[in-house]
Amino acid sequence: MSGYTSLPETTPASGTRWTAAVVLSALLALFGGNLPAVAADATTTAEQTGTVEADDLLATLPIKGRAPKTGYERSLFGPTWADVDQNGCDTRNDILQRDLTDITYTNSVPCKVQSGTLADPYTATVISFLRGTTTSSAVQIDHVVALSDAWQKGAQQLSTEQRTAFANDPLNLQATDGPTNQQKGDGDAATWLPPNKGFRCEYVARQVSVKARYGLWVTQAEHDAIAGILAGCPGQPAPAAVEPAAPAPVYYANCAELVAAGAAPLYAGSAGYRSGLDGDGDGVACEG
Repeated sequence: MSGYTSLPETTPASGTRWTAAVVLSALLALFGGNLPAVAADATTTAEQTGTVEADDLLATLPIKGRAPKTGYERSLFGPTWADVDQNGCDTRNDILQRDLTDITYTNSVPCKVQSGTLADPYTATVISFLRGTTTSSAVQIDHVVALSDAWQKGAQQLSTEQRTAFANDPLNLQATDGPTNQQKGDGDAATWLPPNKGFRCEYVARQVSVKARYGLWVTQAEHDAIAGILAGCPGQPAPAAVEPAAPAPVYYANCAELVAAGAAPLYAGSAGYRSGLDGDGDGVACEG
């Protein structure tokens, strides 16, 4: 495949074993006040300290059957690639900036990624990314826990705000090879794992952390698949989202500057929005 070269497989990390009870108390102590509210019985995820293990966190997840997919729509998880951290960049560009190297930006503005290089952990290949109608899909942003899977395993009970946070949570997002992402679909660990076996431990550990963070459950088959992977990498830590730093102030003098930055249209509540840019007062600045 053009633009791809092989990478060595990754090696799973290790940590110190804790019991499930200690894990729960540690998670609550570390993150109880800093995460979005979820279902009443939800546990929170751990920061990757190397002391909380993914298999112990897995033991805290409820095991239930899959709920019906009835009623699922992408829009129930908020607008596609919202700017939830209000840093002036949508989530897709935030993840491209995190996961790519050798990045260039549209109009030399550090927000909208124009090109870059991805060392793809799912396939152990290097992929060249170039923004364009026929090229952007070479690199896609995967929801590590798929939205449809989440919907069938507890997300129906979350609020729209919580589901939007879930869909845009960097912990649950990974830039990867487009065709591989399409192949995954909404599969869970029982039906799909990354082709790169060296990344599977980290992959399922992230799924466990995401499900714990948002109070979701696993099916028995999913639980057993994850446990089987983690058995091959004892001590695999449970990763967690890093709370974003407060965004720097964003100011656009006029719509021309906003358009040049690749940030138009800009919605009320987004960084840089002000009524002076919204001539018709409809909550959307510089949409014309």
